[in-house]
Parts: sequence; structure tokens; C-alpha cells
Amino acid sequence: MIRRMFTASCLVVLMLYAGTAPAAQKAQPGGASKEAVEGAKKQLMEHLGNKAKNAEPVAHIDAPALSKSFPGYEFFALRFRLYPVARMIPKGMEASNVFAVSKDGKIEHLKDAKVLEKFFHEHATAARNEESAGALAQGWLWLAQEFVQDGFYAFTLGKPEVKSEGGKVVSATDTAMVMKGGNGEMGATLSFDKAGRVAKVAHTQKIKPGPRPICQATKLLDPDPIVRRMAEQDLLYLGLAARDYLREQRAAAGPELRRAIDRLWERIQQEGW
Repeated sequence: MIRRMFTASCLVVLMLYAGTAPAAQKAQPGGASKEAVEGAKKQLMEHLGNKAKNAEPVAHIDAPALSKSFPGYEFFALRFRLYPVARMIPKGMEASNVFAVSKDGKIEHLKDAKVLEKFFHEHATAARNEESAGALAQGWLWLAQEFVQDGFYAFTLGKPEVKSEGGKVVSATDTAMVMKGGNGEMGATLSFDKAGRVAKVAHTQKIKPGPRPICQATKLLDPDPIVRRMAEQDLLYLGLAARDYLREQRAAAGPELRRAIDRLWERIQQEGW
């Protein structure tokens, strides 16, 4: 009996230390080769130097909409952790950053919607038809969602709505809904000039974050049952996104708290959070 309990506990620990999917929406494979992506990533890291020292690992933003709209670029996200303890953010950087790396090695920091709009105006392919216009709208949302991403949000994109006049595309609208990590949505309407180039972008954002890991794990053994329940609810809400936080807390915890963390992680896994 004791051996079975020990084995089960070990399995929970192994699952806690295993990799899980990132909180951001998963992309489908884009058009770039692995070599091209790795080369662009290397150029970016050399460009950033010490500015990336305290950041999370840089992530390639791999989406067909971006490959279609910007065939000469690769995009990357670089985040600085905010929870449970914030990392120092270097001057000139944001908590979550988007970088575009061109085939010739030019690197642009797309730090906010205003800069992103300029980038779309200067570098995006023309909206020749409904398909290319819709890809531009989706490409915008793939990149713009990074401006609020703290590692706990998951978004899903809707189907673009494209308007045409006189046989030419004039606008494309799409929405990114928050599926995990909070609630709300982000929207964008791209307007095109006569040549199909992005002329203007109307960006809207109404997003509220959900619970974030702060000290909940340390409250799993609190003598007050209400405090314990609130801590458990927050961590269950975070689900798989709480893995790294729970792993760090478990490493510093005593035997009893470790068992409580293991039980909670097992529940997260079983309930499919």
C-alpha cells in the first residue's frame, strides 16, 4: 500500500515537472523553414544582448496569416515575467515585446499598436482579395495580443469579415476572444487604400485578467478553510498555466505543503484544466 502511494506521488511530481502547452493560443505551422527561423532568432538574440538577460525564452510567433502577409519576416515574442515576482524590465522594453526580423537581418521592435500600424502600412502585402485581407486582420491580432500577454492568457481568433466596394476590398475586421486567463476580447478593423495597402487600423481592447499566481500555494495549508478554498480556486482557475509557479513553490516547501501541492496538481490534470 505504501509502495503504491509512493509511486502515485512520484508520478504526480513527474507530471508537475513535465512540459505543458503555453498559455498563448497555439499557432499552426507557418511557411518558414526551421533553419530560417533559427537564423532569425540568433540575429535577434545578438541584437538584444543583455536586454534579454532576465526575459523568458524568446518564442517564434508561427502563424499562416503572418507568413502570407509578411513573407519576408519572422516574428518573435519576448516576455518578462510578472508573476509571482516580477523580473526587472530593461529600459526601452515592455513586459511583453514583439520583434520583426527581416530576411536581410533588419530588426524592428513593435512595442505598441501605433508602431505596429506603421509597420503594417509599410511592409504588409496588399489586400488583393478577401483571403489576403482576412489574413492581414488575423495577422494583426496574432501580434497585438502579445501586448497584453503575461503568459496566462489564451486567445482564439474568429472568422474575418471583409467588405468590398466596386470590386475592391476596403476593410477587414476580426476579433480575438479570451478563452483562458481572464475575459474579454480584442478587435481590429483594417482599412485599405485603392492599392490594397493598409491605410488605417482601428484597434479595440476590453480585457480583464483573471487570478494570477502570487502566494496561493503557501495558503493551501492555511488554518482558515475559506482562505484554503480561495487559494485552491485561484490555482484551479489557472490550471496548467500554474505549473511553473507550483513547481517553484514545491521546491521550497516542506513535506506537508509538497503533498498538498501534489494533490492539487493531480486534480488539475484529472479535471483537464
